[in-house]
Amino acid sequence: MDKLKGQPPPLLADGPLKSPSAVSSSSWRRRHFKPRRSRALRILALACLCFIAFAQWKQLSRPSEPSVTPAKHLNRHGLSVKRLREDLHTCKRLRSHPKDPIGIGRERNARYIDGQPPTLIKNATVWIGEPVPGTSPEDARKGKGYSWIRADVFLQYGLIKTVSSEIDVSSLPEDTIVFNARGRPLTAGIIDMHSHAGASSLPELWGTEDTNEMSSDITPYVRSIDAIQPNDPQLQVIKSGGVTTSLVLPGSANNMGGEAYVIKHAVGRANGRNETSAADMLADPERNWRFMKMACGENAKRVYGRPGDKGPTSRMGESWEFRHAFEQAAKLVREQDDWCDLAEAAGIHKMRSYLPQDLRWESLGALLRDQVRLNTHCYTIPDLEAFVDHTNEFKFKVRAFHHAHQTYLVPEVRSSSPRLMAHSDLMSSQILKRAYGEPPASALFADNMWYKSEAATASEHAGKILYDNGLTPIYVSDNPVLNAQHVLFEAAKAYRYGLPYHAALAAVTSAPAERLGFGKRLGKVKPGFDADVVVWDSDPLSVGAAPVQVWIDGVAQFEKPYELKKSTLELIVPDENLSKIPEGPVSLDNVVFVGVSKVLLDGDFPTARNVTVVISKGKIACIGICESELQIASRSETPIITLRDGYLTKSLTAFGSKIGLNAIDAEDDTDNGPSDGSFTRGEDGLVLDNTKTNVAYAYGVTKAISAPKLNGGATHHGTSVGFLTGAKSALDKNAIFVSDASVHYTLDLSVKGPQSDTPSISAAVGSLRKKLLKAAASLNSTISSSPEPYSEESYLRLVANGTLPLVVTVHSADAIAALLKVKSTVEKTYPASHIRLVILGGAESYLVAHDLAAANVSVVLAPLLSYATTWDQRRALTGAPLTNGTCVDYLLDAGVTVAIGLEEDWVVRDLSLLAGWVLNNGEGRVKGEKEALELVSGNVYRMLGIKEPDVEEGHFVVWEGSPVQIGSRVKAVSGGLGKVSVWL
Repeated sequence: MDKLKGQPPPLLADGPLKSPSAVSSSSWRRRHFKPRRSRALRILALACLCFIAFAQWKQLSRPSEPSVTPAKHLNRHGLSVKRLREDLHTCKRLRSHPKDPIGIGRERNARYIDGQPPTLIKNATVWIGEPVPGTSPEDARKGKGYSWIRADVFLQYGLIKTVSSEIDVSSLPEDTIVFNARGRPLTAGIIDMHSHAGASSLPELWGTEDTNEMSSDITPYVRSIDAIQPNDPQLQVIKSGGVTTSLVLPGSANNMGGEAYVIKHAVGRANGRNETSAADMLADPERNWRFMKMACGENAKRVYGRPGDKGPTSRMGESWEFRHAFEQAAKLVREQDDWCDLAEAAGIHKMRSYLPQDLRWESLGALLRDQVRLNTHCYTIPDLEAFVDHTNEFKFKVRAFHHAHQTYLVPEVRSSSPRLMAHSDLMSSQILKRAYGEPPASALFADNMWYKSEAATASEHAGKILYDNGLTPIYVSDNPVLNAQHVLFEAAKAYRYGLPYHAALAAVTSAPAERLGFGKRLGKVKPGFDADVVVWDSDPLSVGAAPVQVWIDGVAQFEKPYELKKSTLELIVPDENLSKIPEGPVSLDNVVFVGVSKVLLDGDFPTARNVTVVISKGKIACIGICESELQIASRSETPIITLRDGYLTKSLTAFGSKIGLNAIDAEDDTDNGPSDGSFTRGEDGLVLDNTKTNVAYAYGVTKAISAPKLNGGATHHGTSVGFLTGAKSALDKNAIFVSDASVHYTLDLSVKGPQSDTPSISAAVGSLRKKLLKAAASLNSTISSSPEPYSEESYLRLVANGTLPLVVTVHSADAIAALLKVKSTVEKTYPASHIRLVILGGAESYLVAHDLAAANVSVVLAPLLSYATTWDQRRALTGAPLTNGTCVDYLLDAGVTVAIGLEEDWVVRDLSLLAGWVLNNGEGRVKGEKEALELVSGNVYRMLGIKEPDVEEGHFVVWEGSPVQIGSRVKAVSGGLGKVSVWL
């Protein structure tokens, strides 16, 4: 009411001012009711203000909400709904678990190209790849239930449709192609589980070498498919060995090398494909499994180990690199799982962030989710044990340890790892059996070793030992380390070293298929499997076995394959005696062998199947019936050993190797070292009684002729020395049979370089010509003074007058042609000179075979079967089914004297088998086993012009089985030292 004081009386809207009496009643009512209406309005206004304040407080309590209605394509937090949905879909992919792709149940292979006709392979002798139904696992592991069967195989839509006897051709489509196998062996295509084909293209060039990404030690994010070159000619060479599938891995320079891919060796229209692309080569177009490569041990610390700059520098550092990388991936996995759990529970409209993703760790995270099949390069016990620890700490699986040279050493080895000490249940089994998940397989070479410290303790019997311990051996090439064309030869040698026949075949077919996740599609000849099959010209585990035809996805891969003419087919009868690892050697003065079937020595010897050989004081005392000698032996308690199909041969010779000058290739302290241009003598660097010399002796190689190296392993410079591999030192009686056997130079690609005195091939040829002309000129010199007797000049005089042969390591046909011109120039300029030239290496020598024969130049092939690893070997012949013959065939046809040398020292175990390769695949060029063995013995001495230490001097070998065939074993060796070594 205070507000009304002093105010004029109110005016009425509808009339003049009335008298007081007239308005008294209404005024009272207005005065009475006016205060009540004002209070209500005030209450209402206060309530509105409170509501507004409350609403504003609620809005402020959720500051991230927009003050306006969000757009439909954004959630309430402003994130893209589309992307969130994609992230939620990614969650399903992250949590999915791959399964091995099905085989049976498909109507057609996903790789099948429409229009390709079906094929019927008739009259084949088929290796199914598994035992007959009902065979127990225990019996199957022993090889029971496995056999070759006579059957027809029908291929259609890229699949094996039928394996049955006598399939009626009239029941098949009209366009069916019929191939008559004529009883020859048929197997599944060979699978190489460790290859760099395509990524390390051949011949090796800087521009096409993409095996390792060396910008960092940890590169799980790179992919081998991005480096595979479908036009790599080696892909076709590999296929010509029956290899239909390869796992192409990144290299082993890095601890984590990156993702790998499984390819088939069919590319381009000529091979039944529409494209020439790496993606078109994928064995599984649906990409069920992913693959990855890691590596432990020497490589990473050698490549990256620079103290104070880069690491790792030790195995300790490598373990840290592994664990740190796994930790980052595990963190990403946890963050992703948390995000996916929340998104699935609350919905994407409430998510405040996108799914955490990091391309650097994506593939490693996939490994931890068991979506990736990991293959790890690990050799030694500490490497294997550390990596097994990693698998248990971070819960991931390893499909195979590769190279794995010491896996055979680890049965019952216990771990000292604190992380595993808490798990006592893990401590009593093998290291491999402690790995998380299932025990990894061991992907091995048969006998390639000694190339670095990790490989120095390897055993050729590793596969057999692993198999006996319930583990899985697999044989691989590491192409181009070995030529994957002959990866099957690794399995064949594994059989020779004790692995059961069925397990050896499985080691390059079904076993790698299982480990790659293709166990239902590849590796066996069964309906529903991919139509990747091979028909062979002989037992696939025999020496020199070659494909007659190869099918990939049901398409024949060779339009006009060359087929070798071989004798009557004989399949190998598995020899259980090979499963016994020989014990010894035992050194004896006297011993008698009975049951000798063949004597392959010079002279007339009995041809009976049961010849007796009596050895006295390390020399042969009698060959024949030997009644009196047997009586003396029985009185003196001389051991009498009965052989099964015994052979007596002269011993073998290793030529062109580092044996005697080197123990471990990559360890400088164990090596004589490079000459770097200095002219040195092999005799001055001899170190005997080491692993290489002892193994050579154990495989019947009692003599070696080795020269100092120029720089790399297969280079030579100086004079070679001939020595006995069984000698303990160079001072032993007869240890050195020729001090300077030949003079060596090198003219391959390694001779040139910016740091070399000969920066080009032409400079190297010119330098050698100049030296030889000078030496030849000195032959007519009247000057009485002569050079220092051990100097290069002195030895070159002996070369110029024909006393010592000149051995040149060279592969290129063009460089060989230049050498022939040098020889001609010197001899024409100085008629008194006569150069006895020998080519060592000789990959392309077949191109000038007739010129070599005309010049009376001999060739030592090293390797026997070149595969164009370098530019100067690019025209090497690979043999059937691609080419009509190999280099040795052309040289023999031209009348060139040929021997087999060693490009690498580990081949010393295989010398007799390589001679058998020439015999089996030479189509009659070599007449029998004895002549074949001359390629690794007598021919070496003929071309050098020196006397061979022979049988009369106590150099011979006793074998069980033919030394040139896969089932042979050395039983006794005598190496001119007065005793015979016997393996029991």
